[in-house]
Amino acid sequence: MSDSKEHIQDASSIAVSPTEKLNGFEWWRRSLQYRTGLGITNEERNQFEIDYHHKYLPQRCEECVTNLDWMLTYSPSVRFMIDQIEKITKNNDKIVDKTSIICDVCDDLKGGGFHPNHGILLCANRIQSKWQLEDILTHELVHVYDYMKFNIDMKDLKHHACTEIRASMLSGECRIWNEIKKTGLGNFGKKFQDCIKRRAILSVSANPICKSKAEAEEAVNLVWLSCFNDTRPFERIYK
Repeated sequence: MSDSKEHIQDASSIAVSPTEKLNGFEWWRRSLQYRTGLGITNEERNQFEIDYHHKYLPQRCEECVTNLDWMLTYSPSVRFMIDQIEKITKNNDKIVDKTSIICDVCDDLKGGGFHPNHGILLCANRIQSKWQLEDILTHELVHVYDYMKFNIDMKDLKHHACTEIRASMLSGECRIWNEIKKTGLGNFGKKFQDCIKRRAILSVSANPICKSKAEAEEAVNLVWLSCFNDTRPFERIYK
């Protein structure tokens, strides 16, 4: 359910850059430009992400497993969400544990996903840092919580929209600094809300039963007020 395709629209149509652009000074320059967001176009951002995934895939798979172990032990948000999920799980079953969260290579453009019959997937080739993994895992754990507590029906676009709003809001994915790097300083006061709404619309648009982006946007707008103000199981937004 977590979606990282805000910049890449069709990865299959973008080829990996020549070797000289993947090493040395040129790679350092492109990395710095990507991190700061200064003077980079959407096309250059898309190309860098494709190149990054190609260059670091083996390393990313190993790091994903290592960072997952760390998060399951030490991350406040991950540990809190797992504890809250266990409180609402019937028969004290372990719905979420190390065996139900896997790192793997993903063909699509998501950072992760949750399926009630299969658990949580973390896309190692899309995760670029330990802290991004924490955000994505927390995002998916919010989906697990919502599925357990509210009987989410993914065939209802309003249900889907609500859990996507809550997951992006509570996971930390829409931190103001992250948004400044992506979109600059403009419209500062609405960056947090705009990020959540943008990500929710993208995710709902990918739902097979959603006919169009306009339909996804309508679903998000219909539930926005109630779902944006629902911070359960947190007392407030802490990130």
